[in-house]
Amino acid sequence: MNVTGTLSDQAIAVARSRGIARARDFREAGIPPASIARLCEQGQLVRLARGLYQLADAEDIDAAHSLAEAARLAPHGVIALLSALQYHGLTTQLPHAVWICFHHKARIPRTLPFRMETVRASGEAFEAGRMTVEIEGVAVPIYDPAKTIVDCFKYRSRVGLDVAIEALRDGLRQRKASRADLRRYATICRVENVMRPYLESLS
Repeated sequence: MNVTGTLSDQAIAVARSRGIARARDFREAGIPPASIARLCEQGQLVRLARGLYQLADAEDIDAAHSLAEAARLAPHGVIALLSALQYHGLTTQLPHAVWICFHHKARIPRTLPFRMETVRASGEAFEAGRMTVEIEGVAVPIYDPAKTIVDCFKYRSRVGLDVAIEALRDGLRQRKASRADLRRYATICRVENVMRPYLESLS
């Protein structure tokens, strides 16, 4: 029995099913680190960061790739603000970093293979509007369009009021965000007074 071949096949299967696999994923499947190192040397796996791997023949990296990486390396965070806007097609901005919202008590990873911008929230402001999308086989938590737009008004000093207004206009025009949801999230995030004149002007 070719044990090496079997372990390699298992490791590749894990990486393919996960999209982006952590060392822990391989360990839980009974695959030793030596097998992972051998696959990297052979060019079958690519080490993206410490403890993070992807198949070498994975689809071309695009803007969403870093979101999948973030979901694996920062599993307690939620993709937010400019990164969520870009995913939902509600901005012309090209984020220079991955924007992630963390619970106010969560630990934020310090070493990541990409630039990260973070904000914190708690309670319903953190939980409301969360959804999960699949990117490269990875379940990525991200805020829905309406919550993302409201967050842009909440953190307008970070992303710019012009970005928030553009997102609001496009969200309504593309029918990706309803006025009811926008008002509900605005109340949760305590920015209803800030958003009201913009919502009224776009009636």
